[in-house]
Amino acid sequence: MSFQVVMAQLGSTDDKQVNVQKAEAAIRDAKQTYGADLVVFPEAYMSYFIVGTPTEVKLNDAESMAGPFVSRMCGLAKKYGVWIIFGMRERTEDAQDDRVYNSVVLANSDGEIVSTYRKTHLYDAFGAQESLAIKPGDSLFEPIDTPFGKIGLLVCYELRFPEISRHQALRGADILIVPSGWVKGPVKERHWESLVTVRALENTSYVVACNQVNDHYIGQSLVVDPMGVVLARGAETEALVPCRIDLDRVRQVRAKLPSHLHRQPELYV
Repeated sequence: MSFQVVMAQLGSTDDKQVNVQKAEAAIRDAKQTYGADLVVFPEAYMSYFIVGTPTEVKLNDAESMAGPFVSRMCGLAKKYGVWIIFGMRERTEDAQDDRVYNSVVLANSDGEIVSTYRKTHLYDAFGAQESLAIKPGDSLFEPIDTPFGKIGLLVCYELRFPEISRHQALRGADILIVPSGWVKGPVKERHWESLVTVRALENTSYVVACNQVNDHYIGQSLVVDPMGVVLARGAETEALVPCRIDLDRVRQVRAKLPSHLHRQPELYV
């Protein structure tokens, strides 16, 4: 079984209307040019704010899952008959907390939300402090069955925590989707490729890692197969990055590299 994934390696703006327009162009082209079954957008695609943007601006920008941005994105999934995965800033339920959730939405080709995830491990590293503006979720993503196999999901910085990917793999994930906004910095590009590759190899699963691109983020989205082979790579500019994924490859690799059967969890405490 195979399917066509297209990573929409885009840079979002602080104007949600512009971002929806860019998303529609990407979904339309992904469908018409590549026959996309699934289009993956980056982390926090709904809106991008430069460092120093006032907190109240970000709070006012946040929406619920029933808000207009998610509704319009789901409408695009239905219009073009594709599954989509995208990041957004979700309003919290706590009026006393001036943070938002860094959330991801999975919508099917009927425009229905089939699952959501709130990023749990926040980027308080390399001088950044995501937790000042983002409230962490309280549970990991539970993989879901789709027409393209079982999909797991994690977000950007969470690549640095092997337990998260293993959580997905142990629950049957064939593909790990990683919406990201990987920040530029010394040797960070090397970290990006190394982490995406090893998460695929150690779990013998595909990893589809779609990155934001602008002066702050590196782009260079990746698809890596279960043997650690890079199948598709984005440049440093906006682009659609297509890749054909063959789920038989997961079965074949796990047959000759059955590391998942060699685990001894009673020792990992």
